[in-house]
Amino acid sequence: MVTGARAEDAPANRLLSLLSAKDYARLRPHLHRIPLEYRQPLYAANKPIEFVYFIETGVGSLVNTMANGQASEVGTIGNEGIVGLPLVLGDDKAPTSVYIQVPGGGLKMTAALFRKELARSPSMQAVMLRYVHALFNQVAQSAACNHYHTLEQRCCRWLLMTHDRMQSNEFLLTQEFLAMMLGVQRTGVSRAAGALQHAGLITYTRGNVEILDRRGLKRRSCECYGVAKREFDRLLNEET
Repeated sequence: MVTGARAEDAPANRLLSLLSAKDYARLRPHLHRIPLEYRQPLYAANKPIEFVYFIETGVGSLVNTMANGQASEVGTIGNEGIVGLPLVLGDDKAPTSVYIQVPGGGLKMTAALFRKELARSPSMQAVMLRYVHALFNQVAQSAACNHYHTLEQRCCRWLLMTHDRMQSNEFLLTQEFLAMMLGVQRTGVSRAAGALQHAGLITYTRGNVEILDRRGLKRRSCECYGVAKREFDRLLNEET
């Protein structure tokens, strides 16, 4: 992947693929393909958002940081979405920050150009607002999931969600990230991952995960994975 290369091929990002040919043609000259590295910040809390990112592979983490410095992941963004969502809603700042937790690659453009193109296209606005709704549903489902379901079920759910956004059965997923996603200590992550590894569903070594049995993960996950996925599929369906 070459930093700064323009996006010439069909987009691997789901939102971009839903745009009309006319809308995408206007965006394409301004989209630059970049690598997305582990822990790379995409925007900071309460600071002007200067760029938007359309992730193609990898996972961005939407993080809320408390006054005492403790951070909690409140949402994830992958190849189904956009980083820089406040711009869609008419703002250029947010109390949350976003950084890359699972490395990959994507497309980047300036916030100013994105807002200009968004303002001139009702069809583009409609696509972006459907994603706003889908992400809101994901956050709401996650809140319920964290309250009602076991650590192992939630771990299966997050592994499945991450796997959906990658082009490989193997990916980097640190204990730190899993612990933040699941709202537990690293020892809890070790126990849950160990149980899944013992069951032959994954291998997990030094932050590298390999999915061995996706169907098995789905069986051991709670219903929240399916609920959130169906909502994304419904709202981001090409025929919607």
